[in-house]
Amino acid sequence: MAEGRITVGFVKRPHGIHGAVLVAPASDDPSRFSVGSTLRLSGSDQDVTVVATKPHAEGVIVHLDGYTDRTAADGLRHRELTIAAHQRRHLGVDEYWPEDLVGRLARSPDGTALGLVSGVVLGDAQDRLEVTTADGTTVEVPFVSALVPGVSTEAVTIDPPEGMFD
Repeated sequence: MAEGRITVGFVKRPHGIHGAVLVAPASDDPSRFSVGSTLRLSGSDQDVTVVATKPHAEGVIVHLDGYTDRTAADGLRHRELTIAAHQRRHLGVDEYWPEDLVGRLARSPDGTALGLVSGVVLGDAQDRLEVTTADGTTVEVPFVSALVPGVSTEAVTIDPPEGMFD
C-alpha cells in the first residue's frame, strides 16, 4: 500500500460480464462503496469512480468507471482498493485506528512496562491487542475497558488478570 493510503477493500473476482467485481470490504463505513465514491487501485496512481454497487452475500458488487467487460474486471483480481488517509471517517470517543495503536508502550496501571503493542486483531465480537513482551512473547489482550482502561498518545494502560503476562 502506498504511503498515506488506507485499504478499504479487496477485489476478490469479476462478477458477471459487464466489468463488475466482487469486493471484500475492509471498512466500517457503509457508504465507502456508494455511487460516486472515489477509490484507488493498488499498483496505480489514478483514482477510479464507483458507478454502480449492490450488496452481495460475500461482500459488495462494485462497478468501477472504465471497466466494461469481464476481461478488464479479471485484471483487478486480488488488488486493493484504497483511499487517502484524510478521507477516513472521524473517530468517536474511545475509537482508534489499529495502526495508531501499534508501537505504543503497554503498561500496567502502576506504570510497569508490559511490552509494546505489536498488532491489533480485529474480531467480530471484540478486538484484541497483541502485546510483545521484552522476552519476545506475544500476549493477546481483549480490547475491552475492563482490561484496557486507558489509551494515551504514548501508551496503552492494561490491567491484566493475574497470570496473563507471566
